[in-house]
Amino acid sequence: MTMPIDCRFSTRLRAYALALLALGAALSPVPAAAQERQVPPSREALQFSYAPIVKRATPAVVNVYVRSRVRTAVSPFANDPFFQRFFGRGGFGLPQERIQQSLGSGVIISPDGVIVTNTHVVKGGTDTQIRVALFDKREFDAKIVAQDERTDLAVLKIEKGGNDFPFLQFADSDKLEVGDVVLAIGNPFGVGQTVTSGIISALARTEMAQSDTQVFLQTDAAINPGNSGGALVDMNGKLVGINTMIFSQSGGSVGIGFAIPSNLVRLVADNAVAGRKIERPWLGAQLDTVDRDQAALLKLDRISGAVVVRLTNNSPAAKAGLQLGDVIVAVDNFEVADSHSVHYRLTTRGIGNTSRIGFIRNGKRMTADVPLLPAPKPGKDDVRNLSGSHPFDGARVSNILPSVADEFNLDDTDGVVIVAVRSGGVAARLDFQPGDIILQVGDAKITDVVMLDEITRTPKRLWSVTIKRGGRVMKLQMSG
Repeated sequence: MTMPIDCRFSTRLRAYALALLALGAALSPVPAAAQERQVPPSREALQFSYAPIVKRATPAVVNVYVRSRVRTAVSPFANDPFFQRFFGRGGFGLPQERIQQSLGSGVIISPDGVIVTNTHVVKGGTDTQIRVALFDKREFDAKIVAQDERTDLAVLKIEKGGNDFPFLQFADSDKLEVGDVVLAIGNPFGVGQTVTSGIISALARTEMAQSDTQVFLQTDAAINPGNSGGALVDMNGKLVGINTMIFSQSGGSVGIGFAIPSNLVRLVADNAVAGRKIERPWLGAQLDTVDRDQAALLKLDRISGAVVVRLTNNSPAAKAGLQLGDVIVAVDNFEVADSHSVHYRLTTRGIGNTSRIGFIRNGKRMTADVPLLPAPKPGKDDVRNLSGSHPFDGARVSNILPSVADEFNLDDTDGVVIVAVRSGGVAARLDFQPGDIILQVGDAKITDVVMLDEITRTPKRLWSVTIKRGGRVMKLQMSG
């Protein structure tokens, strides 16, 4: 008998309480950014749908089908885990050809059919053919405009398609906050276009990075194989990231996915469309991410930042006043927790601008304005494109100049470093990678690119090579 009365009474109190809260909210100053992000106020609000956003975004997300001819090699060591880790499962030895097919996703970013996707989606061998399928079932051939392996981004262009394609606009990924709702759109496992929802779980993740400029958005929106290159969109239907990888022990989504921030995607795409090669600012300082021991030695109050461990004379960093032992903690008012974040901020700021670096020296917070300039160009005897019947066919090699050491974060001064590998060459098949240092060929210690070029001009039945990768020295033997 008392229940209906209690319910009415509590309803009346709830109404009064909500009215008072609304009045207080109206009288209290609230920042605009806080007003844009609200927890659903009621059960009814949870019935709202993402459908309008999905309808705007999905037509611009495409399936990317890639077919290419690759040459693999067979070796008695092909099943050895050590050689698989270094050379990949292709192995080495006698080459064999096969057709490789792959599937991923992509995002149209302009009405004339420019598409961004991941490099690992389109990377293959020779005679690469790319076909893109739109949401409305139309299909077109596409060509590769540019690939950037350091960011894992590739730019494609639809051929003979017109100028009225649906496309996504870029959002400013720097304005994202942890907790923002996002949608992931792609083609997981090839089942067809799929939309999943989640939130931004973390910003500026670098633990999974494979190059110095990679910084990722983390999301719990389900991402699976086939989603690579697909869109991560915000609640305005704008592109905030390109989905690129997952962390999983099973091969499926466990709620830990990573996307390349839209500000970096836009930089790569703009340069590709303009026909420019991406030039990353040259700091002229080698940075190490602060660890526990360095934090204690430098008397830092937190284990965060990037410490300057090497400085090139007359470099932008040196001229700006940075010194060995300085700990960089901010770039352009954005906090940076590690060396990857520093390089990411400088890269997205761009050549020709100036960045304000915040750093700690002897416990004191300081700033310096660093001009963002391209690295000095190597001389004609500093770089070689190698070709011929030897393991380094298709590799571009360089002497270890200060700018090159800075770019690849190298401590070494001895040897010659691989700075690029041409797809389809012997070096690519053997899985040599940019950043590998060639220390020795046979009994000869390699001192410069001229010496390496001369040695590789002499045919050999068996090549003995010593290289250094990631601090590990490896001695390898390959048939000629």
